[in-house]
Amino acid sequence: MAMAMASVQLGRQTSIQDSPRSPEAKLGMQVEDLWDVQEPELSPNEKLNACFESIPVSAFPIAPQGIEIKSDASLADAVQILAQNKILSAPVVDVDAPEDATWMDRYIGIVEFAGIAVWILQQSEPSSPRSPSSPNGAEFAIAANGMVSAAGLGALGPEDASITSGDFFEALTSSEFYKNTKVVRDISGSFRWAPFLALQKSNTFLTMLLLLSKYKMKSVPVLDLGDGKIDNIITQSAVIHMLAECTGLHWFESWGSKKLSEIGLPTMSPEHIITDAALCGALCNLTTENFVSVSASFGQSPVVRPCAVGFYEVYEDEPVLQAFKLMRKKRIGGIPVIECGGKKAIGNISLRDVQFLLTAPDIYCDYRSITAKNFLIAVRNYLEKHEKRSPMLSGMITCKRDETFKELIQKLDSEKIQRVYVTDEDGNLEGVITLRDIISRLVHEPRGYFGDFFDGVLPLPENSRV
Repeated sequence: MAMAMASVQLGRQTSIQDSPRSPEAKLGMQVEDLWDVQEPELSPNEKLNACFESIPVSAFPIAPQGIEIKSDASLADAVQILAQNKILSAPVVDVDAPEDATWMDRYIGIVEFAGIAVWILQQSEPSSPRSPSSPNGAEFAIAANGMVSAAGLGALGPEDASITSGDFFEALTSSEFYKNTKVVRDISGSFRWAPFLALQKSNTFLTMLLLLSKYKMKSVPVLDLGDGKIDNIITQSAVIHMLAECTGLHWFESWGSKKLSEIGLPTMSPEHIITDAALCGALCNLTTENFVSVSASFGQSPVVRPCAVGFYEVYEDEPVLQAFKLMRKKRIGGIPVIECGGKKAIGNISLRDVQFLLTAPDIYCDYRSITAKNFLIAVRNYLEKHEKRSPMLSGMITCKRDETFKELIQKLDSEKIQRVYVTDEDGNLEGVITLRDIISRLVHEPRGYFGDFFDGVLPLPENSRV
């Protein structure tokens, strides 16, 4: 076995040196070489697990930009940084930390669009016991919307769409309250043992892939313990790009040639589609969440075991904030907008699209209310006018159940999107496939694999502050 591995290592080095392929493809070639020397009695699933367990996360290509947000930055600055760099989240660095600080002292947490969505929802609600920390924001919301009751966002329907008037966000973003709101001072939280869950460079690919799939993390920071800094951030999208670059390799083609229906995708059937109207009552108890956090944050929930969920959607005439609220409540990254009285989708709203409420607030002024449909139209017009590339301009990206795993991966990678909707021959929605669904089909968690890995990853009490 040792001689075989030595031969494989030599062959791999030679092939990589001679290959003009991308770093991701070279990484795929490492998997290919490891695949060839696995025990023949192993199943394909077990082989792939063994391959990924043999590769350290330090081998993953370094992200081209290491964006960090300073702890004294305003919320407005944080939104601009995330939007301009087209990223969902970024680590927050403590400006008061010494140069030789450990990573736990250097970083405060992760700021992400999920937390920003929660903050926006709070500002659109009148004052209530659920948001005692931001009375100025609640008072502002009442003044901007002309609300006189504590209806909140618990059961918004088409008749209540005017609760978010067309000029609400323009008034909010031009207010001193918004400009002076700080990421850490005003809306943040922390955890007992660390600011966020991270991996060391010596951890394996299998660990990283399980965190990105089964444990629902959107991205995994990789630390250089020597420098006490983040060396790399591996995202679900980066893994999908790596897979797309592995086209032609035997281990990938053995999976890629299968049809989606053969590998159990999508994971839900059409009868599991749940409209927002069926959830209004269940959404009344949205609580204030920490803005900068780990396990309690959207996309950073490693201690929450996955469970079967339905497929959620909103109608075109419902308030756009209801879409973001549903995403936050159900821990999903996007939601289709359905035509009234039908099953066909007119577009998709993803979590990252919350940026358009704050970076381009004036584009809704012509609307009496910001419904999901009005939001889609306004943002698309804005993007076309400014010639900005965005998945929003691609419309609904769909696929059929008889497409292959490889075709789906290539579609997700080329369109730079987080999910694809599955439709029938008439264009009716049948389900959704996310990046997490793709990664989860490649690996499985061995019994007792993580051991005490998650011990101590517990949120502080709700009223704890950094």
